[in-house]
Amino acid sequence: MNEPSRPTPEALLKAAKKESRGRLKIFLGAAPGVGKTYEMLREGAEMLRGGVDVVIGYVETHGRPETEALVAPFEVIERTAVSYGAQKLQEFDIDALLARHPAVALVDEFAHSNVPGSRHPKRWQDIEELRDAGINVLTTLNIQHVESLNDVVAGFTRVRVRETVPDAMLDDAELEVVDLPPDELIQRLKDGKVYVPHEASRALGHFFSKTNLSALRELALRRAAQTVDLQMLDHVRLAGESGNWAAGERVVVAVGDQPGSEALIRAARRLADALRAPWTAVNVETPRTAALGPHARERMASALKLAAALGATIVTVPARTVLAGLCAHIVETRATAIVIGKSQRSWWFELRHGSVVDQLVRELDGVAIHVVPVSDAVAIHDDIPVARRGATRGVLGGLGLIALTTALASIVAPFVGANSIDLIYLLPVIATATLFGLRSSLIASFAAALAYNFFFLPPLYTLTISDPGNVVTLLVFVIVGTVASQMTGRLKREATIGARTATENASLAAFGQRLAGVSDEKGTAEAVCEEIGAMLDVSTVLFTTRTSPLVVTAASPVDPPLGPVDIAAAEWAFDRGTVSGRDSETLNASDWQFHPLVTALGTLGVLGIARTTSGDPVPAEKRILFATLIGQAALAHERLKLEANAREVDALTQRDDLRATLLSSLGHDLKTPLTAVVAAADALATEHGSSATSDTLKSEARRLRRVFDDLVEMTRLEAGALVVRREATDLVDAVASAAQDLRAELSAYKLVLDVAPNLPFVEADPRMLHHILINLLSNAAKFSDTGSRITVSAIRSRDGLRLIVGDEGPGLPVGREATMFERFTRLDGDDRSGGTGLGLAIVKGFADAMGLIVRASNSEEGGARFELEWPEPMIRRAVSTLP
Repeated sequence: MNEPSRPTPEALLKAAKKESRGRLKIFLGAAPGVGKTYEMLREGAEMLRGGVDVVIGYVETHGRPETEALVAPFEVIERTAVSYGAQKLQEFDIDALLARHPAVALVDEFAHSNVPGSRHPKRWQDIEELRDAGINVLTTLNIQHVESLNDVVAGFTRVRVRETVPDAMLDDAELEVVDLPPDELIQRLKDGKVYVPHEASRALGHFFSKTNLSALRELALRRAAQTVDLQMLDHVRLAGESGNWAAGERVVVAVGDQPGSEALIRAARRLADALRAPWTAVNVETPRTAALGPHARERMASALKLAAALGATIVTVPARTVLAGLCAHIVETRATAIVIGKSQRSWWFELRHGSVVDQLVRELDGVAIHVVPVSDAVAIHDDIPVARRGATRGVLGGLGLIALTTALASIVAPFVGANSIDLIYLLPVIATATLFGLRSSLIASFAAALAYNFFFLPPLYTLTISDPGNVVTLLVFVIVGTVASQMTGRLKREATIGARTATENASLAAFGQRLAGVSDEKGTAEAVCEEIGAMLDVSTVLFTTRTSPLVVTAASPVDPPLGPVDIAAAEWAFDRGTVSGRDSETLNASDWQFHPLVTALGTLGVLGIARTTSGDPVPAEKRILFATLIGQAALAHERLKLEANAREVDALTQRDDLRATLLSSLGHDLKTPLTAVVAAADALATEHGSSATSDTLKSEARRLRRVFDDLVEMTRLEAGALVVRREATDLVDAVASAAQDLRAELSAYKLVLDVAPNLPFVEADPRMLHHILINLLSNAAKFSDTGSRITVSAIRSRDGLRLIVGDEGPGLPVGREATMFERFTRLDGDDRSGGTGLGLAIVKGFADAMGLIVRASNSEEGGARFELEWPEPMIRRAVSTLP
């Protein structure tokens, strides 16, 4: 604690790396519309006025006039066009910005996903490249895009964000929270300053509720405080300063083998909840720990298990003393509060051993110390350390060495003299300390002094010392023997701890190396079972596939006995992601204890362990090691899963690319000859008069052309290349236009158009709506008998407007209505024939792109019925745009 502070090597390396890169500043907001882009542009404008070379790399103004006004003074890097399917999309031009190389670049939307084909899949990766080039970057981010908070946000907003940013990007950046109270943000939404009115109404009812905005606001402030805290710790480590600073509270609870540790842990949890702080349960491993009895170990294991269940981080710190271990951990983690128990000890005990609480008060400056009274009653004699119970053997061994040394000294005394014999007696004292511990060596040192006095100091064979110089010699011998015993005992204990730690680290390294060298699930499972079984001396079994019943993937030893209760416990752990089986809270009648391999991809397996002896399958001193092994096993299986997913994605991408290329080729390359066929049929009809052959030729050529048009549109839908151009549209004109284009096909049917001319305009993309109506009318004609009726009607309601296309055909199979909009859906066993199965899928895709609702059902009079619904906001906006 009194050593001079100095920067750590890690802090120096991190600072050197940071200095060589551009700085990053993130304007963090709780939700869209709080003014992040505005604040970024405002700060950039201040830099520009100060003479700093600032350039806009990419900014989205979202049509807000006040934001667009701030863009005017800046030099703006032109966006680059990236081909995506059949369309050109505008993206951030990183190469142009690198070539320009300004001092500061403004790049909006940190979490944006780039168009496939760009250099980096994510914009934050573009920004990292800019920083590597020495360019400072200002950017914007909403809190829901932070990777670690993705599940939290999805839990209360019911919206899962797909574009995320790694937390490490925030830890390395300067954060400025752009805050706006929920009421003000909601008012901005209502005023149309964030979204267009109809989208704002929908947003207010879902994501932008006041409850959600308040929760998002709290998350943003907390994440900013966490980043400030981490950066402050980096600064004090770099400066080599000592002290306990923290932007947030951190709680540490000291867990030992004393009774009452559970109450101590619960008190720490309550304190952490009150402070809203992370908390750590620290077990200091001293030389005394190795000598604890089984009951003391069980108490410590139970306490650590309770702490883990209550959400604490478990840490084991090897140290010479409890005080040294606690102080080192508190200083390293910059903890602000420690919870420690204090039992009722006698003044004589504290005089001999001291009080850890009192010593902490003296050693720690600025740390709140919460003392909780705990029981000191130990009812079971087995709590006496093993070293004490074995002290008799050590004392006898030490005395035997003294006796042997006395015999040898008697032989050599005539040759070396009695005055040199005292040094010989140091050898059995040190040997006793090495073999049997400090207590035995202290007794041996006094026995050696007595033997030396009795056998070699005059008068011989008495304990009387006649020469005063011999008294000094004897006292010095006792002191030297005592000090040597203490130093030897301490070195032995510390060497034992160090050797065990080194062994565990070597085992972990070997375990990780073996897992890295295996590339299949079976080999990985076998490696996990064999290594964990050998390190913990337990039987292991691993399940990696959730089947019913579970099938063992690997085990050590092979074919372990598993009963129905064991299988049930394993299934519980697989399904719930919690520990089950022996010494747990679920199905503890099982002989096995099952631990789920939990990853970001879910539970990928369950590891079962069993020990033939009684007690916890994982001893307290092995708990941290086992948790690390479980983590490595989960990561290994996660790696395999991700690699398999990547291979599947590559295969799907290749297949989709091939399909898109084929569909595009069919659609474009065959459209031209089909046009020529239709033109030739029209010319034949004009020259030689209309005939059944020419009419059939024209009809089938047009139908085939529509098939190819469907293929082209489906390709654009799957490629995400649709651009919606919303306009105020008259449904009367739209329906009439579609009926006109299909007049030849519909001539054999009774077409009834029941669309009132006084209906309000609707918001739609005219081209997409035309294609939807063409497909619905063609579908009705295809599956209706000649001469039957096809109806197109429109119904106005308070909630919106519905356009209905119905026929008198056989209708849709009951229960299969929803599947009609899937690609290539053609139902066998009915009267429907012809077509590609893409028409209704395109209807669904276009409707979704325009924000419409499409349904399929059977009418009460018989036949199929397809509805296209416009919500009321789309009608109001369409009407408001009319001149």
